[in-house]
Amino acid sequence: MNPQDPPARDGLAPVLLPLAAGALVALALGVYGRVHTPTAFAVSVAGFSGPLPMKSWLTTLTLLLALAQLGSALLMYARPAAAPAPRRLGALHRWSGRLAFLVSVPVAYHCLYALGTRLTEPRVVAHSLLGCFFYGVFTAKMLALTRRGVPGWALPVLGGLAFTAIVGLWLTSSFWFFTTFGPRL
Repeated sequence: MNPQDPPARDGLAPVLLPLAAGALVALALGVYGRVHTPTAFAVSVAGFSGPLPMKSWLTTLTLLLALAQLGSALLMYARPAAAPAPRRLGALHRWSGRLAFLVSVPVAYHCLYALGTRLTEPRVVAHSLLGCFFYGVFTAKMLALTRRGVPGWALPVLGGLAFTAIVGLWLTSSFWFFTTFGPRL
């Protein structure tokens, strides 16, 4: 074995704590959303006519940034070890992820604080569950990034789950809004 080779990464133990923390975050958000009395209003972002257009457009921006995340991850992971990815590709991946998270926060805050976790109709149930799931998976991925010995498959799987959740969130919110009310600001 070459001393410059990375240590073997196998076993589930290093990823169990991040997964447990992520599960607790998802559960806590769901419980908070159910027990909190919705206020019907939480946040207003300048330039939007109301909360639904704001949430729809910010979720669309989050999806576009998540697509940049997916593309940059595929380019980084698809490279042979002998040809490392350019540094700017890693920077693109990190910054698109940071921006996606930041853009999603006002949306999540409004959903949780103003509306709560609603279990009324299938689209809304799916949306509520996907929102909790996304922040749980995001938490697990961020914690797994900092741990030694995390299996090589863990980060791509967690990233893929986060991306899938964002697509589901977009379909159950922005797509629904744009097809129901039109793409208004």
